[in-house]
Amino acid sequence: MNYNSIIVRFGELSTKGKNKKDFIFSLARAIRQNLKAFEDKYSMLIRHDHIYLDLKEENLDIIKELKEIPGMYSFSLCFKITDNFDLENIEDVALKEIQSEEGKTFKVKTKRVDKSYPYTSDDINRAVAAKILKNTSLKVDVHNPEILFSIEVHSEGIYLFTKTIKGMGGYPKGSIGRGLMMISGGIDSPVASYLLLKRGVELSFIHFAAPPYTNSGVIEKLVDLLSVLTEYQTKIKLYIVPFTKLQEEIYKYSDVGYPITIMRRMMYRIASKVAKQKFIPVIATGESIGQVASQTLESMNVINEVTSIPVIRPLATYDKVDIIDISKNIGTYDISIRPFEDCCTIFAPVKPKTAPKLEVCKTIEEKFDYNSLIDECIKNIEVKIIKKEF
Repeated sequence: MNYNSIIVRFGELSTKGKNKKDFIFSLARAIRQNLKAFEDKYSMLIRHDHIYLDLKEENLDIIKELKEIPGMYSFSLCFKITDNFDLENIEDVALKEIQSEEGKTFKVKTKRVDKSYPYTSDDINRAVAAKILKNTSLKVDVHNPEILFSIEVHSEGIYLFTKTIKGMGGYPKGSIGRGLMMISGGIDSPVASYLLLKRGVELSFIHFAAPPYTNSGVIEKLVDLLSVLTEYQTKIKLYIVPFTKLQEEIYKYSDVGYPITIMRRMMYRIASKVAKQKFIPVIATGESIGQVASQTLESMNVINEVTSIPVIRPLATYDKVDIIDISKNIGTYDISIRPFEDCCTIFAPVKPKTAPKLEVCKTIEEKFDYNSLIDECIKNIEVKIIKKEF
């Protein structure tokens, strides 16, 4: 079917009350951002029920971009009639367009949004179906048609379409707020980031680097991962924390089995301070319950004790196989498995505690001046900006 227009549907946004308009305008802004390279190829009409994009020409790249915009539930590629609303013309256009579709059975479904239009939805259904039956070999199947031919009648035009494409769903970028994601370079944190971006959380990222123990390839890997995520958030800020000196002190003073727990507590302290400095209300991680020693319930409780900022864990209940499936679908898996280790894996103890004691952690931390080391880490943070390439 030919198309010259696109209907964008809101899905979950439709449940919003008085602030629904704000969410819709946030989605419109996100569409404009993602379609920046095509700004002279379309025009936009924003209504309370849908967003409509009128295209100057068919464009598959625009369709690809729309699939990756949070807040959009679905969209349909339409042929829009703008100059002749006569029923006979609708019949003629419908006949022409359905002939390019594959299938043997069809059903016509009309939605008359403009109630001033002189024909009812049933009138249009019957007239269009009769035209198709008379001039093609197609048969009507009202229960399970191979082609569902939809017609929407609006005051500015009549839209005809056969296919609806599912979008990301969720909420538009930044409409829910901001978060600081702790990212290592593994499989989990990019997937957790994707799930938060889908829910309308605008993310900044923080990474703990430990050169010379960690390879510079880790940073390149992170930039590549975040470049994939710019499909959902067009500009991303990455804070790179020089963690080596603090990490060496941790391993100098920690009891057997405790270095990872102490290290994670320090990471949470640093992330909390950065989040407060940048007015970011939540921290986020890629942790999944029970996956490693630091992600048991006991460990998470002890680690979380150092911060009063809420910690969001989108993957808390996800199975590793499901996480891998999502990472493959969004295009981060092959990057995540590149063989560059981060500070967590290089300094991993042989027998990490799965049920660490808070009192033991505090005793270890009293042995060295971690606060000045944390301040030094924050003072020397490097910032990278990763932008979507248009």
